[in-house]
Formats: sequence, C-alpha cells, structure tokens
Amino acid sequence: MADISITQPHSLSPDAARAAAQKVADKLSSDYGLACKWVGDVLQFERAGVDGTLTLGGREALIRIKLGLMMSAFAPTIEQKVADNMRKVFA
Repeated sequence: MADISITQPHSLSPDAARAAAQKVADKLSSDYGLACKWVGDVLQFERAGVDGTLTLGGREALIRIKLGLMMSAFAPTIEQKVADNMRKVFA
C-alpha cells in the first residue's frame, strides 16, 4: 500500500479555494473514476483501491491519498499528476 500527501499553498479566498478544489476533484474523477463528495471543507473521494481527502485550510490545501495494493504500483505517476494539477488550480 502507498500513501500520498501533498500540501499546496495558496492565496485564494475561501470560495475560490473551494472552486479550485472542485476542479481537482473533477480531474481525479475523470482520470481515476473516483466518487467525490464534500463534507464541510473536506472533499472525500474513493473507489476500489483508492480513498482520500482534500482538506482546505486558510492558506493551503492538503490532499491525502491511500492507494491499495494494485494501485500502489502507479503511486509515483499519480502523485506527479495530482501535484501538477494542484499547482495549476491553486496558483
């Protein structure tokens, strides 16, 4: 199993940060078939072999992803794609 944790600083308003997080969720959903839902300021996502959260803070967004055995082989690629996407949308 593999865990991915990425912290992305931002200077967005709360509404803009939530919109950016939703873009990340939409990308995760389309790329990996994840089901996403908001619980307060935390975006939860999951599918077989993958689950995680994207938590919005005042000046940062933190994404944590737990990969099951089958998906852990793709951890470096997934981490790079997610980090690149977060940098783009939270810029």
